[in-house]
Amino acid sequence: MPDLFTSSREQRIKAARPLAARMRPENLAEFVGQQHILGPGKLLRRMIEADRLVSLIFFGPPGTGKTSLAELIAGATRRHFVRLNAAAAGVKEVRDVLAQAKIQLETTGGRTILFLDEIHRFNRTQQDILLPDVENGIITLIGATTQNPYFSVNAPLVSRSQIFQFEPLTREDISNLLTRAIHDPVRGFGAWNLTVDAEAMDHWLEISDGDARRALTALEIAVLSQGADSTDSANGARQPLTITLSIARDSIQAKALVYDDDGHYDSASALIKSMRGSDPDATVYWLSRMLAAGDDPRFIARRIAICASEDIGNADPTAIVLAAAAVQITEFVGMPECRLTLAQAAIYLACAPKSNRVTLAVDQAMDDVKNSRTIPVPRPLRDTHYPGAENLGHQGYQYSHDFPEGYVPQVYLGVEKHYYQPTDRGHEAVISRYLQRLAELDQARSLSE
Repeated sequence: MPDLFTSSREQRIKAARPLAARMRPENLAEFVGQQHILGPGKLLRRMIEADRLVSLIFFGPPGTGKTSLAELIAGATRRHFVRLNAAAAGVKEVRDVLAQAKIQLETTGGRTILFLDEIHRFNRTQQDILLPDVENGIITLIGATTQNPYFSVNAPLVSRSQIFQFEPLTREDISNLLTRAIHDPVRGFGAWNLTVDAEAMDHWLEISDGDARRALTALEIAVLSQGADSTDSANGARQPLTITLSIARDSIQAKALVYDDDGHYDSASALIKSMRGSDPDATVYWLSRMLAAGDDPRFIARRIAICASEDIGNADPTAIVLAAAAVQITEFVGMPECRLTLAQAAIYLACAPKSNRVTLAVDQAMDDVKNSRTIPVPRPLRDTHYPGAENLGHQGYQYSHDFPEGYVPQVYLGVEKHYYQPTDRGHEAVISRYLQRLAELDQARSLSE
């Protein structure tokens, strides 16, 4: 009787699980996605097949298979699997797991996988507790996190682990999962006489944004909300049930952007690199993503202003004027109107000719100032607005406007340096020709002396 009771209880628990939990892969062949780390011949696949696991950290967005893969690894390597969530577990629970893992290893030789979900929520002290047993092989740690482990996990723990980055699932991956759930008669809705319109399926593929859990939950809500009375009272058979686009839309909320600190800095990096790379379409997309996620528009305006000098400089001097206006207008009007100003400035910068020669010039000069011998100010350039300056030798300066072309060759630095070397792009081509003209005047003067 206890066995029958236990079996019945387990069946009820299984039946109560949501579709996303029921459809978890039962073996590696069913696992969908992440072929860049799990495909044939890839490192993680080889580690699993050879049963030569080290501690692992799975890093990636929600619904991409981190938990499912950890469970499959435990099954494939026949290791005891313990799951904790760092948001709820404390030091005592972790110590208990470590103690039990050591006893099991000593008595039976059985090895334990500790799957620690949201490992980034453990503080440094809690993470340090894991180090000795991870290093000694008492447990195999599999940590899962949505945040970059190089920032959120202790460096000693990172150095003892192999890190694998999970990517959002593709449309094809999500389609395969939904199709499997629709037709599976045991875990899914294969017994429901169910049809899903192509438009409904396409909507889920798009709005789920690579999150398998989100897509399967939408399917479950759509079916259960429409199928409660779908049984024919005469014969008990289920009536045909069709999920239309309208039902599909009602079953899933608007897309929620995954946007933590990593998303913020990665998107900012993508925006800057798109402007630098002269791609206005990518530029306006990353700008829109940052704004939609709630990024401070003033932060974006500052990035645009920096790009105007760092990547465009004198190739288009208008860029910095437009960037300065964007900073001021963004501060003045705020969202949502400032999105127009930011987009105008960012697109202009993306389409402007590029030059980093101003950046190189100031960086080289700063390096010389910090690391080379200090160059004294030439005497003709020194301040003369006080009595006695002439007695100190502060004289000999020649006023440029008193000479033809507004230029006279004279010493301004005292050593031969060429920090600024303009390109032949945009307005810098004009600057380059002007500097060449001045060099010719210098040469002509030296020949005449």
